[in-house]
Amino acid sequence: MFQDIELFIAIAEIAGVFVGFGALISLTRKNTIDFAQLGRLRGVVSVGLVVIVAALIPVGISLYGVTGHDLWLVCSIIFLFLVWAQIVLSLRKSEYRQLLTKQTLDSPLVSMFFWILLEAPIHISLVLAIIGIYPDLEPAFYTTALLFHLFEATFLLVQIVNYQMRPGTNPPDQEESHIIVH
Repeated sequence: MFQDIELFIAIAEIAGVFVGFGALISLTRKNTIDFAQLGRLRGVVSVGLVVIVAALIPVGISLYGVTGHDLWLVCSIIFLFLVWAQIVLSLRKSEYRQLLTKQTLDSPLVSMFFWILLEAPIHISLVLAIIGIYPDLEPAFYTTALLFHLFEATFLLVQIVNYQMRPGTNPPDQEESHIIVH
């Protein structure tokens, strides 16, 4: 079994919190959320779910005695597949493709931040683990991909919160929240 099992379980737990927040926001704002925010909510939930699964894959596979490059090869291939499946599935609707194009044109710096500083490290790290040219760093590459995917969920959640905090985003009859936070 690999050494960082506790770290990976903790990452899965943190991602579970993001999934819960995304679900809670979607339930409390379901009648007042616009299409762009709905896309971000779906992103938080789907990215969080991918992080949970990707964090637990090495835990489960290592129980079968798979170690070293074989472990990180299989885990990285599955993780990369999940990331690409998430991207492809999110773009299957023309509305989301149009929204992504509009957001990219409206905020090119935010889009560059997302794709270059968040998405690229995920892919580069997983490809390096798959190739296996630095076998001692494969667990670090995988962990890097996990953390950057978790950062994506954080980025999307911050965008949702910032949008909700802007004046005029809440209809007058929905201004007061019916949720009491202690």
